[in-house]
Amino acid sequence: METTAQAATDALLPSARPVQLLDPSGTEVPQAGTARDYVMPSAARLREVWRAMVIGRRFDIQATALTKQGRLAVYPSSRGQEACQVGATLSVRASDWVFPTYRESMALVTRGIDPVEVLSLLRGDSHCGYDPIATHTAPQCTPLSTQLVHAAGAAYGEQRRGRDSVALAFIGDGATSEGDFHEALNFAAVFESPTIFFVQNNKYAISVPLSKQTKAPSLAYKGIGYGVPAEQVDGNDPAAVLAVMDVALEHARSGKGPFLIEAHTYRLDAHTNADDATRYRSSDEVTTWLDRDPIARVEAWLKAHGELNDDVVAATNAEAEARASELRDRMNAEPKVEPMSLFDNVFAEPTAQLEQARAMVQAELDAEATA
Repeated sequence: METTAQAATDALLPSARPVQLLDPSGTEVPQAGTARDYVMPSAARLREVWRAMVIGRRFDIQATALTKQGRLAVYPSSRGQEACQVGATLSVRASDWVFPTYRESMALVTRGIDPVEVLSLLRGDSHCGYDPIATHTAPQCTPLSTQLVHAAGAAYGEQRRGRDSVALAFIGDGATSEGDFHEALNFAAVFESPTIFFVQNNKYAISVPLSKQTKAPSLAYKGIGYGVPAEQVDGNDPAAVLAVMDVALEHARSGKGPFLIEAHTYRLDAHTNADDATRYRSSDEVTTWLDRDPIARVEAWLKAHGELNDDVVAATNAEAEARASELRDRMNAEPKVEPMSLFDNVFAEPTAQLEQARAMVQAELDAEATA
C-alpha cells in the first residue's frame, strides 16, 4: 500500500531541476533526473518556433515603441519570454482555448490574431478587439488569476460536450499568490478539467521578487497539494517548452485532468512602460539573462544541424520588419471608436443596470448631435 501511495505521489512531482534540452549555446543536453521522458522536437517544429519568435520579438519591440509615441496607453513587454509565449501557443490546436493575461500580446499574434486587434485593449479602444468565440481566445485579463477559473470551467464544459479541446491558461509568478489560482487548480483537479496552467516565472511580480512570493522549492510544487501533476522547465529553451507542452497536452486530452507547468524565464524590459525596473534589479542581472536568449539558442541548433542558413535568417528578419512597419502605419491612423460598443459583450443577457447606462449614454450622444 505504501509503495502504491508513494508512486502516486511521485507521479505528481516535477523534476528536481527545470527540464532543459538545449543549453544557452544551442547544444543538446542529455536528459538526467527528469520526472518524465521528453522527446526532442523535430527540426521542422524548431524552425517554426524560431520564425514565430523572431516575428514576435519584432512585434513586441514595435509595440513598446508605440507607447513612446502616444499610440498605446500602456504595454507590458514579453521580450525575453518568447519561448514561453510562442512555444506554448504553437503547441495547442486552433480548436483549443487560450486564456491570456495582459502580457500575452505576442502569444495572440502567434495565434494568428490581427496585431491591431490585439492592441486595441492597450490603446483603450475596446474591452477586446478580437472575437473570443471565433478565435477560441479569451480577452486579455488584467486582474490577476481571474482567467484561470474561467479556463478551468471552459475546459470542463468542452469535456462535457464530448470534445477533446483543452484550455491553455497563462499566468505570471506573482499571480500564483492570488486565491483564484488555488480555486482554479482545485476545481480543475476535482472535475478533471483538461486545463494547462502555464506559469511564466519571470522572477518579479512587478517589483516584488519571487522570494517574497513563496517558500516552495519552485512554483511547480504547488500542484501536488491539489493532486495536479506538474513540471518545471527552462522557459528560455524552446525545445524543452515544446516537449513539456506535448506531455501536458497528452495528459489533458487523454482524460487525466489538468497539468501545471512552471517555466523559468525573465522579462528583459520593465513590467510596463510605466515601470522603472532599475529601482529593484541590477543591470548585471539583466545582462546575465541576455546570454540565455531563446532565439539565439534555437537558431544555433538549427544552423549546426544544417536546418537554417543566413539567407533564411535575413529573409525572416525582413519579414518581421515589414510586419512591424505595417503595424506602425495602421496604429498611426486615428481609430474610429463607437461609444455605444462600450455596452457590447458585457453580459449574455443585459442587466437592467446595463440597459439604464446604455440609455443614458445614448441620450447624451443624441443631445450632442442636435446641439
